[in-house]
Amino acid sequence: MTRNRGHKPTNLPKTTRPTHSGAPIAAPEAAGHRCRRLRIALTAFFAVDGFLFAGWVVRIPAIKEQTGAGAGALGLALLGVSAGAVAFMMLTGRLCRRFGSHAVTVASGAALALSILLPPLAHSATALGLALLVFGAAYGSLNVAMNSAAVELIAVLRRPVMSGFHAAFSLGGMVGAGLGGLVAGHLSPASHLSALAACGLLATAGAGAVLLRERAGAGSAAPRPEERAAAGPGRPRRAPASGRARRLVLVFGVIALCTAYGEGALADWGALHLSQDLAAAPGLAAAGYAVFALAMTVGRLSGTAVVERFGPARALVAGGITATSGLLLGALAPTAWAACVGFAVAGLGLANIFPIALARAGAAGGPHGVAVASTIGYGGMLLGPPAIGFLAEAWGLPVALTTLALLAAVAALIAHLTRGSHRGTAEPRPVGS
Repeated sequence: MTRNRGHKPTNLPKTTRPTHSGAPIAAPEAAGHRCRRLRIALTAFFAVDGFLFAGWVVRIPAIKEQTGAGAGALGLALLGVSAGAVAFMMLTGRLCRRFGSHAVTVASGAALALSILLPPLAHSATALGLALLVFGAAYGSLNVAMNSAAVELIAVLRRPVMSGFHAAFSLGGMVGAGLGGLVAGHLSPASHLSALAACGLLATAGAGAVLLRERAGAGSAAPRPEERAAAGPGRPRRAPASGRARRLVLVFGVIALCTAYGEGALADWGALHLSQDLAAAPGLAAAGYAVFALAMTVGRLSGTAVVERFGPARALVAGGITATSGLLLGALAPTAWAACVGFAVAGLGLANIFPIALARAGAAGGPHGVAVASTIGYGGMLLGPPAIGFLAEAWGLPVALTTLALLAAVAALIAHLTRGSHRGTAEPRPVGS
């Protein structure tokens, strides 16, 4: 029997293989299981985010009555959500770099679930505004943190799955709104939102355990060569963002702003346009936004396949053009039914623009890029409803709503003019796909 004297026998487990440093790393099968667990956990956080937010929104009328606030005072109080979100988004980007996006996602999820308990405790518009500042801060923080975690996972998966996460947010919102409508006549706001808080905390505990356990695994993208060089032989750290990366983040932030403007304005003014300008019955007026939201959900569920097939640049351009045509039809259609068709087309077009823009910003600038693009995008959501109100007073609501189509066209134009920049930040497609 001949012995192989030149090689020492190894007894490594089948699930590991040696690295150049001598430390074993997970085999592709183990890494695949880890990525799937992380993807499910992050999807749960996106769904919970939409579920909790929608549950709060459907109780606004009851809490308005509880506080005795007029329309103007309520409007100022509701700005607390957006103000708190925008104020904490940039801070969350720094926290993600300091503690990791997984830990910040879990902490923000718990904070959001607990903060939804505050609005029912308010008995004045001022107290409600302060409560909503806290709620908005947690909401904005969770959005930046979970999107940053999603960008890291996308870099490992090498698949553009961001739209799927945002589809979970849309589905969670639809479920939250539906259940809220069913229980609104039977439960007080305090009881309803307490139940939502309990659901949110349970989901955060379950999904958060996965994120915290895997925070040093597949959820962290490998550092770029320039980051390793900047860090030296020790722990890798992100090198300062280049001027090109900062410009890309701003570009994708503007694209997000253009589409968030349309989403926010259509949510607030779409039903009024159908009922006031097109004489739609209350049921049909409410259905206008419902078909828009449903179309967005369907579009996001198919977003990964669209981006893999056509690439992020083409998907952005096509989405902007589709949204422009749908929004023009919705604003200028002579009948309510035709306007609803326009809203559905607009939902399909807008569905993937915001997720792609955040994914591109994250690929270019990491958690800071996600924070900057999210902040700019939420600026559009803040700007849209009041801007439409001022324009409607001057020229009428149909003309005012055409600005949604104009900004969707601007987003498509920007994406077209900067399409070459996507090559530097696009996720590699998986082998064999």
